[in-house]
Amino acid sequence: MAMRSAAKHAVFTPPLPPGSPGTFLRGRFSPRTPRSLPCRAASSASAPAAGKHLPPLFSVAPMMDWTDNHYRTLARLISRHAWLYTEMVVAETIVHQKNNLDRFLAFPEEQHPIVLQIGGSNLENLAKATELANAYSYDEINLNCGCPSGRVAGHGCFGARLMFDPEFVGDAMSAIAANCDVPVSVKCRIGVDDRDSYEELCEFVHKVVSKSPTSHFIIHARKALLSGLSPAENRTVPPLKYEYYFALLRDFPEVKFTLNGGITTVDQVSASIRQGAHGVMVGRAAYNNPWNMLGHVDGEIYGKPTRCISRREILESYQVYGDSIIGQYGPSRPNVRQLVKPLLHLFHSEPGNNLWKRKADSALRYCKTVKSFLEETLDTIPDSVLDKPVTREPCIEERYFADVDSLLPPRYTALANFSYGSTELVAAST
Repeated sequence: MAMRSAAKHAVFTPPLPPGSPGTFLRGRFSPRTPRSLPCRAASSASAPAAGKHLPPLFSVAPMMDWTDNHYRTLARLISRHAWLYTEMVVAETIVHQKNNLDRFLAFPEEQHPIVLQIGGSNLENLAKATELANAYSYDEINLNCGCPSGRVAGHGCFGARLMFDPEFVGDAMSAIAANCDVPVSVKCRIGVDDRDSYEELCEFVHKVVSKSPTSHFIIHARKALLSGLSPAENRTVPPLKYEYYFALLRDFPEVKFTLNGGITTVDQVSASIRQGAHGVMVGRAAYNNPWNMLGHVDGEIYGKPTRCISRREILESYQVYGDSIIGQYGPSRPNVRQLVKPLLHLFHSEPGNNLWKRKADSALRYCKTVKSFLEETLDTIPDSVLDKPVTREPCIEERYFADVDSLLPPRYTALANFSYGSTELVAAST
């Protein structure tokens, strides 16, 4: 598994192929030959050619401290076609760490399609950071205009606070686009504090599109409250207004919009796409239950076969990846605990899951490799669970968005005398 690096020098041991000899046997792990080929779900041979990935019908949201390289490697082993986002990387970090960029920006080639999310409010640094990141061949660069966390919105005035200044966001997206060779996008809320009308959301989108080549927005269908609510409360307390999202599809037909917020099942993803959504972004549901969420993406959303069929195979491949990079950036970066973290939800709601987590907590105190960790803990998970393929529950949410059309707000008034066939807006949104 080659690491995507500007220097192109970092190399990982490839993941394991499914069904090869030397598998986990009754919860135990046996060694495997060093020349194994990659698991098909993550194989570069089975991946689309560069620039020819399937569209982002399904993507995994950028989540601080969660969607790191390790989680993304696990996610890619489960789903070949889901679009993956990095954690947000602050522009100033990239600029000031330009001699250590692999630590922040390098990723295995198998993670394509992958989007880099950056944060910042300084045009010069955003431009410089994008130029440096461009060498890593991400598939898209995304600007964070939606995070309400004090770590983001309260320091440097970026994240959701940027929605107060659509003029600046337009300039920022223009600077980002000028310094990379890939599409650019914005992730935002439907509003911030008391600036939460549909008209104000449209003004934000219109301004950014008219000032930059941005043609893709990820819309979290809640507003952000920057005072009085924690980041966790901002994901649940402000009401979802899916009607705003679907109204944007109506009023900005030349722009692509991805729906984010409150989507927790594959059935809801499918229902939103049937309703007309260009794509859906899922956050914590994809992290907290990766097997049952991501395991259905290729088949249910993209209509493509799922090649890795059991969690046993996933773990075999992930172990080779994990043990190949322990200590790559110093004695403690990454360590076994960091590498095991995304695995801890792989058996969500399955028999043996609670016992496995308790045993994992103890094993992480002394295990020095992912292999030894799995040897110590997997005997708590029945073989029937390890070898069980992804299964589908009966669909009960076919009409999840069926009534949204009756809730749509009036059309954006500024577009009443503005044709999408006009040269100005079409040029700005392509």
